[in-house]
Amino acid sequence: MARLPRLTVPDYPHHVIQRGNNRQPVVVDDEDRETLLGLMAESAARHKVAIHAWVLMDNHFHLLATPTTDRGLPQMMQALGRRYVQLFNRRHQRTGTLWEGRYRATLVQTDRYLLACMAYIDLNPVRAGMVQRPADYRWSSHRHYIGQTQDRLVTPHPLCWGLGNTPFAREAAYADLVQQGIAVDQQRALTDATLKGWALGDGDFLGELETKAGRRTARARPGRPISRKSADPQR
Repeated sequence: MARLPRLTVPDYPHHVIQRGNNRQPVVVDDEDRETLLGLMAESAARHKVAIHAWVLMDNHFHLLATPTTDRGLPQMMQALGRRYVQLFNRRHQRTGTLWEGRYRATLVQTDRYLLACMAYIDLNPVRAGMVQRPADYRWSSHRHYIGQTQDRLVTPHPLCWGLGNTPFAREAAYADLVQQGIAVDQQRALTDATLKGWALGDGDFLGELETKAGRRTARARPGRPISRKSADPQR
């Protein structure tokens, strides 16, 4: 069966994962990390993609991003991937591929999953045992949202402004949100949907996306049609 094109819809947040081939490191040191982030900022600006959250791990990275065009996110990721591999290979005197095929992505329902996805991204280094707290990890957008740094790569999603009436209130509310963590079922849903490329949200959200994208947005269950109400793991 032919693989469906990757689902990308303008003006909706997308959770993106790009992994290293065979789980090999995609960054070796801080110079690599700075290079990758710099290229990410350039490519996002060029292709009109707002990056709301990010984390660089040793062998993969996560983004939460909203494109303004239907080609913006794929073009950004293609340009970023190609240019970074060229620089990485030249610097480390290597050849060949770096990435595990094409990136993985899913659309997430804003009011239901956006903040959970941000916390999920921030908590990656904690789950990996690299740090005890997200604030202890330099290579993510978490410290921007709690007021410890100013990150030129980050464009806060409008939903974040609702966390408080002042910058201090928003920073405190976000820090508390991440400290509380996310439910296991939300974590599983975010991972599964992103790796499989299906949208994540309730039935109304999936129906809206299907109308705009002109294609299925969730995997059909074998043997009978899937109801839109049952497509959301939270129901």
